[in-house]
Parts: sequence; C-alpha cells; structure tokens
Amino acid sequence: MGTKVMYQNVWILGEQEVGTVRQVSFELLKRGRALADKRESQLVAVVMGDHLAENELQRLIHYGADCVIAVERPELRHFLPEPYTSVLTVLIRKYRPEILIASATTTGRTVAPAVAVVCHTGLTADCTELDIEPETGNLIQTRPAIGGNILATIKTPAHRPQMATVRPHSNKPLEPDESRRGEIIRETVNATNLQSRIKRLGFRENSEAVGNIQDAEIIIAGGKGFKKDENFRMVRQLAELFPDGAIGATRDAVDRGWISYNHQIGLSGKTVSPRFYLAIGISGSVQHLAGIKTAENIAAINNDPEAQIFQVADYGIVADLFEVLPLIKERLATLNLKQEPEVSE
Repeated sequence: MGTKVMYQNVWILGEQEVGTVRQVSFELLKRGRALADKRESQLVAVVMGDHLAENELQRLIHYGADCVIAVERPELRHFLPEPYTSVLTVLIRKYRPEILIASATTTGRTVAPAVAVVCHTGLTADCTELDIEPETGNLIQTRPAIGGNILATIKTPAHRPQMATVRPHSNKPLEPDESRRGEIIRETVNATNLQSRIKRLGFRENSEAVGNIQDAEIIIAGGKGFKKDENFRMVRQLAELFPDGAIGATRDAVDRGWISYNHQIGLSGKTVSPRFYLAIGISGSVQHLAGIKTAENIAAINNDPEAQIFQVADYGIVADLFEVLPLIKERLATLNLKQEPEVSE
C-alpha cells in the first residue's frame, strides 16, 4: 500500500497591482486566520507579481499570515490566466495545502476554477460563510442556492485542496499587528510555467462615470418602491448632496432599466461595505441583504413596517418615501455637506 499524502495549512490567494498588495488580500486573511486557528495550522498567503517589495509582503504578515510565498517574474506583473494558473498549480503540488480560498474578483473567478480542474478537486464559488467541521476537519462552505432562497452547505471530503471563493468586501480585515513575525519565501518557477497565449496590450477604465460603489463610504440605494424611472431620479439627487455619495440599486431597479448594472448590490451584483448605507423603497430580500451585511450603519425608509430591511437596519423610518425624501433633501441642502471647510490663517 502507498503512503497517504498529507495536506496541511490554509492558503489565501493574495492579489497585487503594480507591486502593491490589494485590499481583498487582507480581507481574505481574516477568513483564513479563523480557519487556520481552528485547524491549528499555518496561514499562508501566496502572491504573484514582479518586484514585490519586502515591506508589502510584510504587510500580509501584519494582517494575519504566518508565511508568505512570493513568485516574482516580469510575466506575472499583470494578471494573465494561464501563467497564474500554472504557477499556482506548481506551488500547490509542492506544498500541498489543505484549504485554498480566493476572492471572487476577476483574478479569483478565473484562476480558481482552472486550478481546481487541474488539481482534480472541488470548488465552491461565491461563499458567504466558511467554517471547519469539528468532527472531520473538513471545510464547510456555505453559499446561496436556488436564486438565493436557500443556503447550501457544501463539503469536499475526498479531494484536496478544498477550494472556495468569497465575495470581495464581504468582511473587513483584521487590525494590523506590526509586531507579528513570519516567514517570507521567494519561490522560482520554470519559464514553461509562464507561457501565455494571451498578451496584455493595455488597460482602459470603464468610461461610464459611475465610480466604484464597492469603495464608497456613503451609498444611497433605491428599489422598486420608486415605482417608475422618473421617480428614481430622487436617489441621484439625494446622493449628490453628499461628498462622494454613490448610488446603489436593487436587482428590481436594474431590471426595470432605471439604472445600469454597475450600481446593482446583492448576490447578483456587488458586495459593499460603506460607513453609511441608506436603503429607500427596498424590501430587503435575502439576495440584497447579503450584499450589505458588512455596512457599518444601515438606515431604511419603507412604508411596510414588516419589511425585511428593518431587521438589519440600525435606523428605520416607516413612511411613504415620496413624503419623506423631500424633507430629508431640504434638510441636507441647508447643511451644505459639500462646502469646503474654512482654513484658518
């Protein structure tokens, strides 16, 4: 009989942009830290890029990693599916992690499925919760199913690594601890692992001036309670009264053509984590609530006192939005929130 192959440690797939570690990496470390502690194992962050500075890699340790594996080559400076998949597969086969989690970004959504196929293992996408089963040590992966009407619990008991992706901005990072110490391993790979049939010719930002609602501190969101397109303009007008106020929407509002998909929040849209989220005319479906659960403060306006949104809201107004919004707008206009602060001589 052959020797059973041992798998150990929890890995997160870190991301970088031109040498700077992205925020989603720190968010993943919080989830990974909880899993590693329950498994009594190490938490390892894997990062691919070019010229990754020591202080950037140390930040991953400060945010919870015990070890950082960095692979640096010019071909990895920008994300390309084939070399990223190939390099990560090589590392998995060498170190044999028990669990690997990635963010459901363009990188994670592309690389994780490809790696899962090559490694003959399972992958659960868009998980809302991750945990460890006490009896077996298996990764418990929870995600919405059947249009978000139920939560499915998924396990990968027979294959390793156990893989999952989670929504970016679905939880906040741990507080950094600059006293933490860990190991940084700079790995090398063969040139054959860097080949790509795709070339990056350039990068052009989306020309639609919607901003990034995932980074917004204040979001004013509207739902089907506005009844028609012309009424939804009230959301835009209210958002304009706040410095850097962003506009959010439910799937209903987007499906009705009131606003573009870039503003959609929820399981089928974006996950946000603002300081303040105002939900207007939004009933609070499971799908929508999953996209706002990490907001610091949630306020809601709805004429239905039984609306689900009030169960998660910190502040609620039970009233007709068409009566309340003009009063709120009038009050905010008097505060002149966008006025530049005076600077004393």
